[in-house]
Amino acid sequence: MARVLVVGAGLTGGACAALLRGATRERLCVWDKARGAGGRMSTSRSARDAACTADLGAQYVSRRAESRGSFYEELLSHGILEPLSARIEGLVEKEGSCDYVAPQGISSVVKYYLRQSGADVFYERHVTHISLRDGKWEVSSKMGSPELFDVVILTMPVPQILQLQGDIINIINERQKQQLESASYSSRYALGLFYEVGARIDVPWAAKYITDNPCIRFISIDNKKRNVESPEIGPSVVVHTTVTFGIEHLDSDPAEVQELILSHLENLVPSLPKAASVKCQKWRYSQVTKAVPNCSGQMILHSQPLLICGGDGFTCSNFDGCIESAMSLAETVRSHL
Repeated sequence: MARVLVVGAGLTGGACAALLRGATRERLCVWDKARGAGGRMSTSRSARDAACTADLGAQYVSRRAESRGSFYEELLSHGILEPLSARIEGLVEKEGSCDYVAPQGISSVVKYYLRQSGADVFYERHVTHISLRDGKWEVSSKMGSPELFDVVILTMPVPQILQLQGDIINIINERQKQQLESASYSSRYALGLFYEVGARIDVPWAAKYITDNPCIRFISIDNKKRNVESPEIGPSVVVHTTVTFGIEHLDSDPAEVQELILSHLENLVPSLPKAASVKCQKWRYSQVTKAVPNCSGQMILHSQPLLICGGDGFTCSNFDGCIESAMSLAETVRSHL
């Protein structure tokens, strides 16, 4: 039986794995370098109380008139997504669009697809080398022994594909390399503030876009945004910085960045109580500003055996873009098996 590896347990990787279930009789594995699923659709937990969570990546999912409705309907029918009903100041509503939140945290979307896939999912597997060995791909990670696969699907950010070592360096031809190098991403920081049970956050909104601050672009009272307020669970707050701030402080000391963001937050929302714990997340590859050109959601790096890459870097950084890439990847993999 052939082995298929999906590298990356984000939305594209999870959806691709789910689409491959039942289409082949292959053994499917998913590896991710993080400790859990989600990628940039991540949900973090308080260090003090695992029930207190915050979405540090994507905040909500926007469905456009031209979106593939079946994917949204499936997630809605299983309670993974619900219509966004909370008040978000500064949210620009486009005609024919609808916004959804994930009551169990945005990572629950990816976890749903991973469950649907039936794949063997392994975390803390940071892929470093990909080489050809007797007609198969030998994939090495920082932890664990190298393993052999018949098909490898890469869904990490494009710059991380170019950082891989092994035969892949010579397999990517010059034209492909130029295409991949042309992709670009914005960078930003996200802060998660977790509070004890009973803490009160008195603001008239669930989330707010900030337009006149050099540091902060978005603030969310996260449990309120997801409409899951409970007297038994402490509230949480999410702060996203501006792209300009993210670029300026990309390689700064995280502790200093955290204090700087907190000082701006105190000025914007002086009524906020002191958090029980804080998490600072750096998104070096936050959103795609320029996708890989001349690609239909994926790029074949090698045909036999198949080595293929995709993700939002080949489309755009939203739900539809990731699903489009996942569908293109799955279709190509099926045609090669």
